[in-house]
Amino acid sequence: MVSFKIIVQTSARRELRSLPPQVQKRIYFKIENLAKEPLPQGAKKIRGKKSVFRLRIGVYRIIYEIDFKNQIITIFRIRHRKDVYSI
Repeated sequence: MVSFKIIVQTSARRELRSLPPQVQKRIYFKIENLAKEPLPQGAKKIRGKKSVFRLRIGVYRIIYEIDFKNQIITIFRIRHRKDVYSI
C-alpha cells in the first residue's frame, strides 16, 4: 500500500495548537489516517480548486491539497467551520 507524505504548513500548525486538547487528538488521528487514505469517506472536493479537499471533524475542517503524482498531502488550514472558508 502506498503511503503519502504529510506536510502541515506553519499557519495550520498554529491553528491546531489553538484548539482544545481533545479536538487536537481527533484531528491528529485524522491527519495520520490521510497518509494511508488521502480521500477518506466524508472528504469533499472544494469547488473551483483543482485538487483541494476538505475533511470534516465535528465543527472543525481540515483543508488540504493532494499531489497524486508526488504522493504529497499539504494541509493549509485547520479551523472552525464558520471561519475556514473566509480569506
